[in-house]
Amino acid sequence: MGNFDKKIAKFIEIFIDQNGYVKVMEGLQNTLLIAISGLIIGIVIGTLIATVRVFPKYKTLPKVLNAICTFYVGFFRGTPMTVQLLLFYYVLLPLMGIRITGLNVSILVFGLNSGAYISEIMRSGIQSVDIGQMEAGRAVGLSFPVTMMKIVIPQAVKNILPTMGNEFIALIKETSVVSFVGAADLYVAFNYIGSNSYEFMVPYLVMAIIYIAIVMLITLGIKLMERGLAKSDRRH
Repeated sequence: MGNFDKKIAKFIEIFIDQNGYVKVMEGLQNTLLIAISGLIIGIVIGTLIATVRVFPKYKTLPKVLNAICTFYVGFFRGTPMTVQLLLFYYVLLPLMGIRITGLNVSILVFGLNSGAYISEIMRSGIQSVDIGQMEAGRAVGLSFPVTMMKIVIPQAVKNILPTMGNEFIALIKETSVVSFVGAADLYVAFNYIGSNSYEFMVPYLVMAIIYIAIVMLITLGIKLMERGLAKSDRRH
């Protein structure tokens, strides 16, 4: 038996005989949970921030809200995800007397981080929509927020769908840092197998393959959604 065959045999022993697959399934579940929840939170926050940032700045309140949003986006885009996780887990939340698990902190931070990036994506999408759409909505008596939510943003989403897919892929890959706050993801699972077998080559190779497979599935899903939207546009 060759050296690589021995590595594979050791991996299979830990993965199956010693229930390493349980760790992997838990890690995969947490990875997807953090990324999907983070994306959903990010879409909500990002849409609100983008709306504030394109809102006319004639009054004091929109100016104040815009300044807050600018600081928010600057902070989360200007600091690494690891720093944000550590800051929330060890500093900000304890100072507020909030005690939550590393998994929940990861979901929170990923959502807040994603919101900053999606706000810029959404803002560019909104600006890509013909200004006549906003004028038409206002002309029939709709308020600015209602026109944004019912007319402009749905059209903007079609324009930014590929970029949103890239954001989701980025979140999937960035979950590998959540072990810094004690959350169990795919990296933690395969690191456990490697530590118990004293052999990291095969576990890390399998981990990379799983990440690639997830990204390929997301990419395929985005392409199918784009085709569906394209067909819908042609019918109309």
